[in-house]
Amino acid sequence: MNKLTVSIVNYNAGEYLIKCLESLRSLKNELSMDIVVVDNASIDSSINVAKKKFPEFKYIINKKNLGFGKAHNLAIKNAKTPYILVLNPDCRMGKGVIPYLYEFMESNKDVGVCSCRVEKEDGSLDKASHRGFPTPWASFLYFFLKNDRLYHLTDRNMSAPHEVDSVVGAFMFLRKKTLDETGLFDEDYFLYGEDIDLCYRIKEKSYKVMYVPEVKIIHAKGVSSGIKKHSQEKSIASKHSKFVSIGFFYSTM
Repeated sequence: MNKLTVSIVNYNAGEYLIKCLESLRSLKNELSMDIVVVDNASIDSSINVAKKKFPEFKYIINKKNLGFGKAHNLAIKNAKTPYILVLNPDCRMGKGVIPYLYEFMESNKDVGVCSCRVEKEDGSLDKASHRGFPTPWASFLYFFLKNDRLYHLTDRNMSAPHEVDSVVGAFMFLRKKTLDETGLFDEDYFLYGEDIDLCYRIKEKSYKVMYVPEVKIIHAKGVSSGIKKHSQEKSIASKHSKFVSIGFFYSTM
């Protein structure tokens, strides 16, 4: 039996999806895994190219955009593996990341989910991968006083593994047994916030949420939504899609 199911939700990710799948194919010998791509009614050619180039992977094609969590749940519900990797199509992975985190989870049975160091393409940390819960006080400090000590837990030792409140949905290495207890992504969240909600429920069940910086991935960030400044030129998102994404971001928070 395979040890890991990698769930990728694609929405107009273009060449990023292809590069992501190429990186996974090159790592297939590191750990036995199932690769599942769920397409949310993309209008670009990415899913057709992927199916032709990577016929060994599994595909779920939705007729409409179901949102992030609901689409991932389609793959997770059918997973038979002890671990799930929720992965964005605009992420690239190098050698050693998957087996390192697998061994970490095997050695730490009290951990429900972990993530590695998630870097943006300029080498800086994607701070969403290392978050505190957005409590009123944490949010006040962050938005009004520009202090993200609580919002992004910036006072932690970033070179050593440690607990955080939440990791980012772009890269979540999850224990299936934990999900059996907590339930999957809350499908009331269409986009954004579902990763925070799931981490909250994981901690409610007394499992740890861990940041493991010894390994890293690259996250282009915002390719599908088109609302991040650094990736706007690479995204094919329409003005309407960008407007809707911004609306979901603020309504979720």
